[in-house]
Amino acid sequence: MAVQPKKKKTTSKPKATTPKKPVAKKKPVAKKKPVTKKVATKKRAPRKRKKKSHFKKNVFIVLGVFLMITFVFFGYYLGKSSDEKVSQIDRGEVESAYTTKQLLDDLSNIKVKKKEKQTKVHAKPKAKVTAKKVKPGPPKKVVVATVKKPIPVVKKDPIKKAVLVPHKQMPRLVIVIDDVSKVSQMDAIRATHLKLTPSIFPPSELSMTSHHLARGLKHFMIHLPMESGSKQFNSQYKTLMTRFTTEQIAQRAAELRQLFPQARYINNHTGSVFTGDYTAMYRLYDALRKEGFVFVDSRTIGSSKVRAIARKFGDTYVSRDIFIDNHHNVPYIHKQLSLAVALAKKKGYAIAIGHPHKVTMQALESAQDILKDVQLIYIDELYKER
Repeated sequence: MAVQPKKKKTTSKPKATTPKKPVAKKKPVAKKKPVTKKVATKKRAPRKRKKKSHFKKNVFIVLGVFLMITFVFFGYYLGKSSDEKVSQIDRGEVESAYTTKQLLDDLSNIKVKKKEKQTKVHAKPKAKVTAKKVKPGPPKKVVVATVKKPIPVVKKDPIKKAVLVPHKQMPRLVIVIDDVSKVSQMDAIRATHLKLTPSIFPPSELSMTSHHLARGLKHFMIHLPMESGSKQFNSQYKTLMTRFTTEQIAQRAAELRQLFPQARYINNHTGSVFTGDYTAMYRLYDALRKEGFVFVDSRTIGSSKVRAIARKFGDTYVSRDIFIDNHHNVPYIHKQLSLAVALAKKKGYAIAIGHPHKVTMQALESAQDILKDVQLIYIDELYKER
């Protein structure tokens, strides 16, 4: 019985060795192999590409050499053939192709040409004889002279310019009354018995028949609405805007000529933006000038471009010197009138602008003592046409 327990001890030994299985988890060695393979492939790839590139270069070189050789042989062949042709011509082999028939044809052609020349020579004196017979008398010579020497046409400039009339004795004063659109306003101007120049609105919301006020008048102006910085003023009927095209501005100028056939002078109503825009004002000035108008600058803005444009056209710059009724009271208007008289004495003339207010008419009627030192005239008496 003592032998059996010894066998149990031997069986217990392998059981102690079983827990050592986790040693099999060490597998990092297997991961290193693909890394070495990738590195090897990266190093070998450029070597193959270099071989291909060298191969392509060699192919191009061989082709180039082959083309050069072919060109050399081709040139040699052309030179040889040309030399053979020259030698044939020198020997007379080529001339043998010229047959007797061709010789006869050439001789006949030469004879025909000689006959044609002879006929032409004989025809010339005949033409001279006919010309002598057909020669007419003096009337036909006049016709020939008109064809050979046409009468030169002198182009005259139809545009008339305004030139300042020199004063003789007294300084002159022009008073323009703007914003005229009603018969009552015209009646008030006439009631002053003064030489006041009314500036009449074209048809607008104020009066669509305002242009009829100019009928029978010798001295008047057109008061043209033009773009200003005020939306209220710009909403007036047919106000000229700086965004208008050349054609639109020209159409407006032609329309003004139809409405006022006898008008000569135009000044701007508001228009601080328009007169300050060189391109827009240039278009308008040119269009009005072609219609026979003279533009009078009301100078509603200090940066007006009308002076520069008038000088560019070679015209006299006509502009307002002073406003007389910015404030509606008689003392203020009298003060402005006295300033206008002083300006007229200084430079020989002055242009003042007022409006058809009752106060303005009253102030003008009672300003006889102020106006006694100047000659009150209409604007078309200040400038003459040239």
